Amino acid sequence: QVQLVESGGGLVQAGGSLRLSCAASGSIFSINVMGWYRQSPGKQRELVARITNDGTTNYEDSVKGRFTISRDNTKNTVYLQMDSLKPDDAAVYYCYCNARISLLSRSYIYWGQGTQVTVSS
Repeated sequence: QVQLVESGGGLVQAGGSLRLSCAASGSIFSINVMGWYRQSPGKQRELVARITNDGTTNYEDSVKGRFTISRDNTKNTVYLQMDSLKPDDAAVYYCYCNARISLLSRSYIYWGQGTQVTVSS
């Protein structure tokens, strides 16, 4: 099994920055993709950013140029640097990874517990 523990959420003013971290632990054989979703009340959950093993990244259009996703494979940790935050960025951010726990197993999606990001105007 894989557990994801998130940290770094909080309250910031518009224009400020936050850095989210998500560390994976447990019986991990390999992690293919790590990323972040977010969801705010009344809105559909959306993919914010993802990063593959070879460093390929994808971003939701509204965060391009403001957010940066990165990963440290030695720590099984993914980061989301969020700059120039806007009130529309306020949401619960959920870390996820696509991982398998052994050579003989298929991969599964694992989720973090979510961390609250609040942006005041």
